Amino acid sequence: MRRWRYFGYRLLFALPVVFGILVLNFFLIRLAPGDAASVLAGESGAASPEYTELLRQKFGLDRPVIEQFFLYIANALRFDLGFSFRNDAPVSELILARLGPTLLLMLAAFSLAVAFGTLLGVLAAVARNSWRDAVISVATLICYATPVFWLGLMLIVVFSVNLAWLPTSGFEDIGQGYEGWERGVDIARHMVMPVAALGLFYLALYTRVMRASMLEQTGMDYVVTARAKGQSEGRIMLGHMLRNAFLPVLTMAGVQAGNLIGGSVVVETVFGWPGIGTLAFNALQSRDLNLLLGIFFISACLVVAINLIVEALTIALDPRIQA
Repeated sequence: MRRWRYFGYRLLFALPVVFGILVLNFFLIRLAPGDAASVLAGESGAASPEYTELLRQKFGLDRPVIEQFFLYIANALRFDLGFSFRNDAPVSELILARLGPTLLLMLAAFSLAVAFGTLLGVLAAVARNSWRDAVISVATLICYATPVFWLGLMLIVVFSVNLAWLPTSGFEDIGQGYEGWERGVDIARHMVMPVAALGLFYLALYTRVMRASMLEQTGMDYVVTARAKGQSEGRIMLGHMLRNAFLPVLTMAGVQAGNLIGGSVVVETVFGWPGIGTLAFNALQSRDLNLLLGIFFISACLVVAINLIVEALTIALDPRIQA
């Protein structure tokens, strides 16, 4: 019971973290030169200063920064993320339309990295200093050192251009009109390369962490005692070592949640994936500040939520955590 009270405190402390991120995002974006009004005026060709000022008044950019800040905070507390004048639509609608594909991509890549990273780390630790350990170590080192965008481009060249096995980009083939099971299979085919490009880097990271953690657990007193009692190596590994060795991997997964969202921006751009990553890239190019702030806010909430989930799983796995 005390452990879950501790989790409740962590949940309470997450609120000022989200508020602090809101404040930092607002003022950091204002430090960048230009705004949406100047971009739209520049696209119109020979825009006069009067027209640019009219756009600033329409967008509310002529108000003092402090007034804009308090108005933004008040709207955010009501979950009103503002209006995207560039896209002529509410920010919340634009983000919700793109959030599903991004969450699907992140969840698949995260599951792939944690599951296979844990498995490969265990296999490498069990066969320490063998050819299997060497192969896994070299493969993970290559995956860790390979840039995500380059890996994505190579996957497109090999599996889409040369072999024609997988589609090059997009979320699904809209023109085919698939429904039900066929649509799910079509989406899965489009997910293969983006998930592989995003997940392989983190798979390599979790493999190395899991291998080191398993080797550290090997010399612990409880392992020596279990061997002295005559328990089999398989029972010792699955019943005792694996649970304790998995905790650093789980902690690392929570720490890397923000990087996973950042990596999805690159992957979505390479594969034309219709997620919030490409939406953020387009908003940055067009200086759509309201949309950028909304994306940063939702991304921060996702990172905090993932860390809270990791915190809950850590509490469930480790009974030593007390309030």
